Amino acid sequence: MATLEFQLSPDDNKRLANLCGQFDEHLRQIEGRLDVQLHNRGGNFRVSGDDAVVRSACSVLQGLYDATAKETLTPEKIHLYLQETNLSADDDQPENNKRSGADIVTRNVRIRCRGNNQQQYVESIREHDLSFGIGPAGTGKTYLAVACAVEALEREQVRRLVLVRPAVEAGERLGFLPGDLTQKVDPYLRPIYDALYEFLGFDRVAKLIEKNVIEVAPLAYMRGRTLNHSCVIMDEAQNTTVEQMKMFLTRLGFGSTAIVTGDVTQIDLPKHVTSGLKHVRGVLDGVEGIGFCEFKARDVVRHPMVQKIVTAYNKAENLDDARD
Repeated sequence: MATLEFQLSPDDNKRLANLCGQFDEHLRQIEGRLDVQLHNRGGNFRVSGDDAVVRSACSVLQGLYDATAKETLTPEKIHLYLQETNLSADDDQPENNKRSGADIVTRNVRIRCRGNNQQQYVESIREHDLSFGIGPAGTGKTYLAVACAVEALEREQVRRLVLVRPAVEAGERLGFLPGDLTQKVDPYLRPIYDALYEFLGFDRVAKLIEKNVIEVAPLAYMRGRTLNHSCVIMDEAQNTTVEQMKMFLTRLGFGSTAIVTGDVTQIDLPKHVTSGLKHVRGVLDGVEGIGFCEFKARDVVRHPMVQKIVTAYNKAENLDDARD
C-alpha cells in the first residue's frame, strides 16, 4: 500500500470542479476503475493504493486536469480516457497510446483509437491485404473497419466498398422479410450503415449505393465473384461455416483488401456446425500478409457495465470448459 501527494497546476477552481464532477462523481469513477482512494483539498490530492497503480493514477488525474482547459468532462469522457490509457487495477502502468499515426481521418470526422489494441487493429488493416478483428461486442471492430474503408475510398486507394454479412438470426426466427435484396439484408447490416452515415452523411451514402460504389450483399451471393480494387468488410463472421469462410476469402482480386470481424463467443450457428471464424484462426495463423487482432474485455468502449458483463461471461464459459 502506497500513498502519494501532489498538487494540480495551474490553480483554477472552475477546472477543478470540472475534473471532480458533480458530487465528485468523476473521482469516484476513477477510484472504482483503478482501485485507489482519492482525497483532495482544493488542488492538493492524495492517492492511496497499490504501489504499481498510485503513480499512474496521478498521471491520469493530471492528464484529465489538462483536458479541462479545453472541454467539459463527463462520465463517458472519463471512461474513454481511461480506455485510452489501457489502465486498470490489474496493470502496472498505462500503455503508451499517443501515436497519432493510427488516427483515421475522413472528410467529416477524425477518429482517435482508444487503446493499443485498437491502434494495432487499424495499423493491421492499413498494412495487410487481409485483416481479422476478433473479440467481444463493444470493442470497435466494425466501427473502425468501416472508418478505415471510408478513408481508403476517399483517398482513392480503392474504388468500391463491399459490405457483407451472413444472414443468420440471433437465436430467433424472423421469417420472411419483405422488399428487394437490399431491404432484406438491411436489418443485418444496420451497424455498418450507422457508421457509414456518420462518416459520409445520409445523402452521400444513398448516392454511393445508387452508383454501386457502396454495395451491400449477403454472404450467400458472393460465390463466383472476383472483387478487384475494393475494400470488402465481412461483419459477424463467427456465423459463417468453414466452407463459407473459404469461399469469401477466395473472392479477393487485385488491389483489394478484406476486413473480417466477429466474436467467437456469440455464435448463432447450429451446435453441430463449426464456425468458420474459429476454424480460420488455426488455418491462417502465421501466414504472411494476414493480420490478426484479438480484442479483450478491457477493450470495450461502450458502457462500463458491458465490460463487466463480458468478463463475467468469459469466466462462466471457462468454468464450463474446465468441467467438460
